[in-house]
Amino acid sequence: MWRVLRFLGLVLATTGIMVWLLDQPGFVSLDWLGYRIETSAALLTTTIAVIAASAAIAYRIFLALWRTPAQMGEAWRDRRRQKGYRALTRGLVAVAAGDSDEARRQEKLAQALLNEPPLTMLLSAQTAQLNGDETAATRFFQAMTEKPDTEFLGVRGMLNQALARGDDGTALELARQAYRLRPQSGWVTAQLFDLQIRNGQWLDAQITNDEQVCAHHTDKGVGRRRKAVLAFQQGLDASAAGDSEGAAKYYKIACNQDSAFTPAVVAFANSLMDRHKNSKAADIIERAWRLQPHPDLVLPFWRSAEAGDGLAIMKATEQLARANPAHPESKIALARAALEARLWGEARTFLEAVTTDLGNHDETRICRLWAKLEEAEHQDTKAARAWLTRASLAEKGPAWVCGKCGNSVAEWSSLCGNCDQFNSLSWGRPRHVSRVAHTAVRHNPPITAIGD
Repeated sequence: MWRVLRFLGLVLATTGIMVWLLDQPGFVSLDWLGYRIETSAALLTTTIAVIAASAAIAYRIFLALWRTPAQMGEAWRDRRRQKGYRALTRGLVAVAAGDSDEARRQEKLAQALLNEPPLTMLLSAQTAQLNGDETAATRFFQAMTEKPDTEFLGVRGMLNQALARGDDGTALELARQAYRLRPQSGWVTAQLFDLQIRNGQWLDAQITNDEQVCAHHTDKGVGRRRKAVLAFQQGLDASAAGDSEGAAKYYKIACNQDSAFTPAVVAFANSLMDRHKNSKAADIIERAWRLQPHPDLVLPFWRSAEAGDGLAIMKATEQLARANPAHPESKIALARAALEARLWGEARTFLEAVTTDLGNHDETRICRLWAKLEEAEHQDTKAARAWLTRASLAEKGPAWVCGKCGNSVAEWSSLCGNCDQFNSLSWGRPRHVSRVAHTAVRHNPPITAIGD
């Protein structure tokens, strides 16, 4: 619409100018090289306009003819690049699909069509890997590291190769190089942290963990727990080196980061008691019991209370249980203490209470306490053997369970022994063990006449 209006406006303006020139009187005379030209002003103006328009048209035709070969060449190159990009895309898809033949074919086509090595080297390297030629893949990755645009991709490729062959030392150096190139990459920091853990570089891993938290790549709660575990590992190393004071400092840091971290609490409490700070040791154990009762805390607490006989043990356990009286672990601890104090009635009361808390399901350690009670109180070896039989079929108690693979162990460690996952062990009941135990209970009715 606007184009039509502009065209009509231009026609009207041109017509108006021509009419105005024709209406204006005027005469032009031109003497040049012996020639004399006489004409009206209107005709001269019109002639000049026609010559200018013709020159402009001729110039446009000349430019079109001049540019045509270059434009044709550029169009040919564009079509070639488009075909090359399509080959590159299809090659990457073939790599993802595991189609080595198609990947190789598309790689050759992309290399022929695209004169851009940074784009094709990644496809070449991945195709070589897909065909099992790690040497060629390494050559391509190394070539990529020589170009600023693809340096990170080359380092990452060699890092993945090192991880695949289990070369943690080389992988760590490559991860550091990748971190220098992309410090804000969540993948890079996570990979660097894992490799520092595998190589036992606890202090470096702690620095990386702090940077992950600051960059919001890791939750603050997870970061604090990791910091506790890393400090505890440094404490273990210091203790192994004979530096008891340094170990105590690291244990304290671990407890400050996570007051319910049982291994650190036990280690710190023992280090305090070695320096005759029993009261402080008792305080940190009670604080941990309040947050998460754990059977490994009982003996250190007895030691902190200097409980030398059964009644002293019972008194100390009652003090500990008051920090979390409703928890089953408190009742189990009280039952153990009552057995030590030869308070059979109280031991039976606590065992009945904890059995009720467990939904009347047998648990190995509870059955063994029942066996000990029956033999100690009534000298009833038959009832004790029956309880021990039930213990062999009973559900196992809580253990350190890996949150990734489900592996359960009795002793805590920073790495899962099955899947090597860091900080994956938590105190709880193994799910797969519970299912087997419940099946055993359904097929083996509980013995009901024990002690009668």
